[in-house]
Amino acid sequence: MNRFPFSAIVAQDEMKQALLLAAVDPAIGGVMVFGDRGTGKSTAARALAAILPPITAVEGCRFGCAPVDAGTCPDPCTSKKTAKRAVPFVDLPLGATEDRVIGALDLERALRSGEKRFEPGLLAKAHRGFLYIDEINLLEDHLVDLLLDVAASGENLVEREGLSVRHKAKFVLIGSGNPEEGELRPQLLDRFGLSVEVRTPQSLDSRVEIMRRCAAHERDAAAFCEEWAPADAKIVRKIARGRTRLPAVETPDEVLYDASRLCMACRADGLRGELTLMRAARAQAALEGAATVQRKHVIAVAPMALRHRLRRDVLDETGSTTRIERAVTEVFG
Repeated sequence: MNRFPFSAIVAQDEMKQALLLAAVDPAIGGVMVFGDRGTGKSTAARALAAILPPITAVEGCRFGCAPVDAGTCPDPCTSKKTAKRAVPFVDLPLGATEDRVIGALDLERALRSGEKRFEPGLLAKAHRGFLYIDEINLLEDHLVDLLLDVAASGENLVEREGLSVRHKAKFVLIGSGNPEEGELRPQLLDRFGLSVEVRTPQSLDSRVEIMRRCAAHERDAAAFCEEWAPADAKIVRKIARGRTRLPAVETPDEVLYDASRLCMACRADGLRGELTLMRAARAQAALEGAATVQRKHVIAVAPMALRHRLRRDVLDETGSTTRIERAVTEVFG
């Protein structure tokens, strides 16, 4: 399938940067994208997953286990062969049933042969990849509860119909939605590492260029993707280098103090803000090829890491992004 190339997406720089950071370090905790309809939210997420290097998995494993995890797989991964797989990108529909999400007994096999066998759900299919939920603010509460449990533990536990199955379910959670259609539950919003606000481009040149590129893609998708393939390949190399550098990136104490002072000035809830801020700053440094996290990296990712963690202030009606920018000025001058 010729998806719209990631590098061909016009504007929306913060959204694209957040997705790159999550690709370099999945431990950041996923990306929440809120904003206007038709601004490329789902297009960008699908485009990034499509260009990432393939993963190595045990051949024939229904859970996508990495070779080192074969011993903990619910299926007996007896194959010693490995195979390359595309990075999973799984859509979670709003109307999905609980069985479809977490998995259930394979009724057809049970009726045919009397064998109890677990049929993996969407969480298993998304393991080591991306789980994408459009209009996530409209997701039913019982599915939100399931996602909270799995996001916290990195495992999915299913106990029903005489089955007890536990399998790994580690994925980058990407959610998108329009705030006009309802707010996201605070418990789920807090699980997202980064939060991005997208708006309809107000630049006339940008809007015209978007029309040009969409028309070119609709006219000949293969040729359009081929034209942008070198730019996408450059992004892939950038992500790969960032992943390689990340473990060696150092975080000096003065930068840790900078991050904590900024979180205190913003009145961010809890300590997850500092932790996410530092993970994102390290990923930013790795993407830039820096050996050490610097203050500029903290400032660059602060709005994404903190805007959804600010306490509401009835005396301050300014937006969260403005409050963060004001805090940056107050703390760092």
